[in-house]
Amino acid sequence: MRSRTSGMWWGTTVEAPDPGASARFYAELLGWHIGHEEPGTVILAGSPQGPFFVFQQADGYRPPVWPPAEGEQRPMMHLDFQVGDLPEAVAEAVALGATVAEFQPQENVRVLFDPAGHPFCLCFDPS
Repeated sequence: MRSRTSGMWWGTTVEAPDPGASARFYAELLGWHIGHEEPGTVILAGSPQGPFFVFQQADGYRPPVWPPAEGEQRPMMHLDFQVGDLPEAVAEAVALGATVAEFQPQENVRVLFDPAGHPFCLCFDPS
């Protein structure tokens, strides 16, 4: 976008049944900080310049189903995080409240669900 300048923020917005709980989970998982919180919205920041994850209140939230199933809420997007030690990263995420998906499509990737049921992937790249 031509109207953007280097100081402008950007981020991804995620609907959640409890924005604060989702933000705190990812803050712990990523070592980021909560930059702003108000009723119904919590912003998680990687640094003062971003990137940002914005968690917004979603009444009637239905977690997506993985793998996708006909007639069920499909994952519309998910977050991927590269890790240096896949078993250790999975254990850390589970200790914070994540659950491991039953279906795992790749040997070097683990699909997990955050406490709200959003899928995310931990990806090990040995190269």
